Amino acid sequence: MELKRAGSQPSVKGPEQFFTGDVRIDPVNSAPPPSRVTAASVTFEPGARSAWHTHPLGQTLIVTAGCGWTQCEGEAKVEIRAGDVVWCPPGHKHWHGATATTFMTHIAVQEALDGVVVVWMEKVSDEDYLSALGEAHAHQSK
Repeated sequence: MELKRAGSQPSVKGPEQFFTGDVRIDPVNSAPPPSRVTAASVTFEPGARSAWHTHPLGQTLIVTAGCGWTQCEGEAKVEIRAGDVVWCPPGHKHWHGATATTFMTHIAVQEALDGVVVVWMEKVSDEDYLSALGEAHAHQSK
């Protein structure tokens, strides 16, 4: 058994080429082989978000605090809140982050395929990030 004490692993800033805004990544777990699963707690400050990306074996997001948005390619943006769990299927292009006015923290869990856990793509533009707001809220209120 390996015990990792809270606060024993350093936080890192989300790399600018993969994130917009202030993002902090706190490692949760990266088990040694043969395990392929990694997990991190990711905090997005208001307006911060990931670039578009995919995961070869999918990704589970467990929202632990705040309120954010996520969007899959070709679909409306969806609001996510603490307690929500999101499953992104393998190869499914998506992004996630905070809303424009609130922070959001989630635990991201993904599995590597041939050493690859994520394939990064273009950044989400401010226009795209803020669009579909009415659609997202309409879906939430139904």
